[in-house]
Amino acid sequence: MTTTMAPWGDASALLAAAGVPEDPSYYRGYTEADERAALTVAMRIQAAWAANDADMFADVFTDDGSLLMRDEQLTSREEIRAYMSRGFAGPLRGARVKGWPVEVAFLTDDVALVVTEGGIIMAGQDDIAPENFIRATWVMLRQPDGQLRLVSHQSSPIRG
Repeated sequence: MTTTMAPWGDASALLAAAGVPEDPSYYRGYTEADERAALTVAMRIQAAWAANDADMFADVFTDDGSLLMRDEQLTSREEIRAYMSRGFAGPLRGARVKGWPVEVAFLTDDVALVVTEGGIIMAGQDDIAPENFIRATWVMLRQPDGQLRLVSHQSSPIRG
């Protein structure tokens, strides 16, 4: 039995509504409309890093969203906001992230799993330092109002 997946939305429109410029090169080989829509969540996070904007970053998450960042396990949008505010005011000031998708899978009509690789580019650097290279998993939820939110994000260092 084949199920028809409900559309996740138009990537360009989702990004425009969030005030984030679309980077078509980010999608790589993920060209289906739902894949592109799911990947807008990661593009919104990258934009929040580029702006060093903790509110923009936290607002991508569900209220009870989970973020594992280094050794910190954060379990709510407000914890995430506070953590990123401290980071962007301190050691992450001027940092940005760069990444790309390596897998996109739809677990249900309303839940997607995305795996990315990339990392943090610290202020004054031009690329990801080897010690900042990571692989990340993202669990995204399409809410009844059509908003795409991040339920869980976890990153692990990749050492070569």
